Amino acid sequence: RRGKSGVSTSFAPAILMGSFLIWMVLLWLGFGLIAHALGDWFAPPADFPEALFIVGSALCTVGLSGIEAHGPARWALVLAGLSGLSVLTMAVTYLLQVQEGISRRDAGILKLTTAAGQPPSALGLLERYADLDSPEEIRRVLYRGRDWCATVLQSHASHPSLIYFRSVGVGSGWPATLGAMMDLALMFELLIEDRESRAPAILLRSEGLRLIDDLNGLIGLEAESDDTSAAAVPRVCARLTAAGYKLRSSVDAAEFAEQRRKHAGRVRAAAEHLGTTAAPLIP
Repeated sequence: RRGKSGVSTSFAPAILMGSFLIWMVLLWLGFGLIAHALGDWFAPPADFPEALFIVGSALCTVGLSGIEAHGPARWALVLAGLSGLSVLTMAVTYLLQVQEGISRRDAGILKLTTAAGQPPSALGLLERYADLDSPEEIRRVLYRGRDWCATVLQSHASHPSLIYFRSVGVGSGWPATLGAMMDLALMFELLIEDRESRAPAILLRSEGLRLIDDLNGLIGLEAESDDTSAAAVPRVCARLTAAGYKLRSSVDAAEFAEQRRKHAGRVRAAAEHLGTTAAPLIP
């Protein structure tokens, strides 16, 4: 597990660049051994250090070596050059995909935290939009939340290293943002009387559960315990009522607490692993 100070912003980039470096070193050593075995096909004959230099210049596609290759040694250098060019091309392409995935994820985080505070909370978000008298905007958050979950799941499941990328300025990171969105969906599902928002809320929560389950599964995390209790629900309802929201005629506090524990424990596991904070129910 990570420390309480959180994952450094340089941790994931260092791991990613280290992986590419190890890949290139292994190719360099492998082709170096091949070139050393074919040392007599070079003019003058190449010993192991010279073979490494020849192969290194081929892998980097710079061709600094002045030694001539003959017979199978030529094809070994051609393969080394193709391998080096392929790795460099894949590295650039992968880095572009990583940057795109991070920017899409962090754009959603920044939008939510601007309205919901830091760390973000569903209750704070609802109160902020109530102050702005913008009920339609909160419904858009539900729809955009589904798009955000789908985007993050697709990019992070394809490139698991993205889970550890943390940009400067995003605060609590993606676990807290996901937790706040799922709390928001649960409030519309079980507490707030708004028939138009209930369907997108249920779908958002399902999408969020799939996201956190898949990402936690990728890095081998088990759900943590969560202390949400039915006693906290009346406080939530009181603040929602004070903000101007109409509550359902019959609110089941025990069901709300049970449903929140299902997703909050999973989100907490990811947050603790990354050394960040989870979304609070009551800020």
